[in-house]
Amino acid sequence: MKSDLLMNFSVNKETITVNIKREFNAPLANVWSAWTEAEILDQWWAPSPFTSKTKSMEFVAGGKRLYAMVGPENQERWGRIDYTSISPKTNFKYTATFCDSEGNPDSTFGSSYWDINFSEQGDSVIVDIEIKRDSLSELEKIIEMGFKEGFTSTMESLDKILKAQK
Repeated sequence: MKSDLLMNFSVNKETITVNIKREFNAPLANVWSAWTEAEILDQWWAPSPFTSKTKSMEFVAGGKRLYAMVGPENQERWGRIDYTSISPKTNFKYTATFCDSEGNPDSTFGSSYWDINFSEQGDSVIVDIEIKRDSLSELEKIIEMGFKEGFTSTMESLDKILKAQK
């Protein structure tokens, strides 16, 4: 599904960050819920043909989400999110790490540090994301693995969910 909604994706090698600015044509409460509730996250937080499956989630500062991206052959790629701060309907921050099904980190990929801001703009919501990596080589690795294409795909899936809620 193509849309005319804003989607900016940029990589800054000097600051070792990815910046994404994405517009959603939905109320702030719905967009916030889609990013913070496991039942909704599981409907979009994986690029097709993968699906997302949350094993546990506690959306509070100091809480975590343990989830798998499940492929068409039932292969599982586990991820752990550790929430570091939450300002309801405005911002939340977390550390994301690939891991095993028990949440033990996989040191192959390192971690990424997400800072996600939400703001209303007329009838739309802008989600402004900064993702920082520990090293340029890690940043380049995730870009080479198709992060931009995968993330763009998940945003389109989220659009469909938000549109269905109207």
